[in-house]
Amino acid sequence: MARNSERTASPRRADTSDPLAPVTVAVGQEELLLERAMQQVVAAARAADPDTDVRDLTPDQLAPGTLAELTSPSLFAERKVVVVRQAQDLSADTIKDVRAYLTAPAPEITLVLMHAGGAKGKGLLDAARKAGAREVACPKVTKPADRLSFVRAEFRALGRSATPEACQALVDALGSDLRELASATAQLVADVDGTIDEAVVGRYYTGRAEASSFTVADRAVEGRAAEALEALRWSLSTGVAPVLITSALAQGVRAIGKLSAARGGRPADLARELGMPPWKIDRVRQQMRGWTPDGIAVALRAVAEADAGVKGGGDDPEYALEKAVVTIARAARSRR
Repeated sequence: MARNSERTASPRRADTSDPLAPVTVAVGQEELLLERAMQQVVAAARAADPDTDVRDLTPDQLAPGTLAELTSPSLFAERKVVVVRQAQDLSADTIKDVRAYLTAPAPEITLVLMHAGGAKGKGLLDAARKAGAREVACPKVTKPADRLSFVRAEFRALGRSATPEACQALVDALGSDLRELASATAQLVADVDGTIDEAVVGRYYTGRAEASSFTVADRAVEGRAAEALEALRWSLSTGVAPVLITSALAQGVRAIGKLSAARGGRPADLARELGMPPWKIDRVRQQMRGWTPDGIAVALRAVAEADAGVKGGGDDPEYALEKAVVTIARAARSRR
């Protein structure tokens, strides 16, 4: 009876910033962030008790009754972390078990629910929130600006400084995989003394940087057709998706159009007005020499045609991209 009364006590309300809160829900689809949220809890538990028992389970391993067995009071009062991955995929009976547990979490046990978010399994997520669970957001990082912020945060977390150009170069070189970006950041910090700049990133990731979609765009808007075509062919040969290249071309031409139409001013003022970082204002200013309003219009049409070509409107995506790159490079030299 004593055990039953212990388990039916009112839920513990912990500080939601505490990794050892009774229940943590990591919500989102970014695998690296989900993994880090789980690892933070495990690290905190093992700091409190090196003998912490960690149980890492997928939905097929969590049958009805399993959670009750894992969280039943221990004779030795051992600390335990129970991790449930893909919690949105749990069976209806197991979800009932989890919801019942949320009303009375067991002492010395931390439950981690890793949930993709969205409509599937939302009832379980709502129940965890209602019970006062600690929540860690792990949204999918899809925007280039968010990946850039991630890299900056990685350098700060490692206690090192990197120039804005270096952070951008790393994102341009490695693309959208956060695990790869995090690994590269750690590698640079371990190998390089002092501030990490663009030249350092270039030395480490030359082949990858040359293959990036943004390198293609930079060379094209600078009017360097031969180099842009070389970078384009390298990109395609290393598996860069054509749609990423058209996106980078569009961003490059639009940035020149925005800055051409803006009033003069300091980079910081223009950055606020146009939504660009100050260092990019300086770069675009250098790239826009030779551009005319007609040239910008021609380049934008070329990008639109290439975009349609790589999305099924043409028979040869590679040719569509080559044509766009040449047209943009010529437009960049219309005033020269």
